[in-house]
Amino acid sequence: MTPLDGSLWISFGNARKGSSSKPVEGGYPPFNVELLPAGSNRPELLRITLAVAGFARSELDVSITGGVLQIRGEKPDEENKEYLHRGIAARRFKRTFALVNGVEVRKAELHNGLLAIELERPNREKRVRKVGIKSAS
Repeated sequence: MTPLDGSLWISFGNARKGSSSKPVEGGYPPFNVELLPAGSNRPELLRITLAVAGFARSELDVSITGGVLQIRGEKPDEENKEYLHRGIAARRFKRTFALVNGVEVRKAELHNGLLAIELERPNREKRVRKVGIKSAS
């Protein structure tokens, strides 16, 4: 994944620096990335909220592959309807976010046309890795 492929890079570091408040060029659906401070019984979180009005839960798909969070929406075709005016487009979409620094998805909820996905920084103990040292010959 390259920075030029349309994905937004998501990490706790860039959220603190305010880079997520800069507009992302175009795209549907619109979204926010919010930093949620740690509470008494929960760690610091990031929340991605997408405006998906008109989509049912069954028409949305949230998946993670290789550190990339992908959100898809697709409405079934309404072939049997005859419209006098059709101003509401039944669009499909795909939004991708590169999850850096081991950011993990905690949960996803759909409420009043907003899909909220909470992200959590992994426990730092999980990220510690011992590297063996070999002798050069």
